[in-house]
Amino acid sequence: MTSLHFFKPEDVSGLQYTLDETQSLFTATAEEALERIKERDDDLAYPITIFHDEKPAGFFVLDFGEDKFDLTENKNSVLLRSFSINPQLQGKGIGKSAMMNLDDFVKEHFGECNEIVLAVNEKNSSAYQLYLKTGYVFEGKTRVGRSGPQFLMYKTLRKF
Repeated sequence: MTSLHFFKPEDVSGLQYTLDETQSLFTATAEEALERIKERDDDLAYPITIFHDEKPAGFFVLDFGEDKFDLTENKNSVLLRSFSINPQLQGKGIGKSAMMNLDDFVKEHFGECNEIVLAVNEKNSSAYQLYLKTGYVFEGKTRVGRSGPQFLMYKTLRKF
């Protein structure tokens, strides 16, 4: 079973996985994302641990800061960034399950939020397909990211 929880320092040991060369082009590790939050003293970025069978299996950040406005004009949106699953656990549906649980997690903890936005590298076809399968929409908008062109995707959240 997959669940989402706000990151706690004791999660670190389960999140010290290494991404392969290709995945490293497209996303940050938990360690890198946490360091970025610390450097920026960012109180609008919320690190989230993905648990599978009650053990840390992945990580992402929900960012309510200004960066989201590169993707949307919606002030009630959140930017999903640094999404990763431990490579030893990939292919088990954990990423899909986490993305399916994300809507309810956001609605429960951030009631004003009505949209999730993200940018995915156009060469990262597995992530792009995951986002499509879990309800994200691509309307043709792109931008240039650190590893090339990115598709801008969004998902409108329905109220409970």
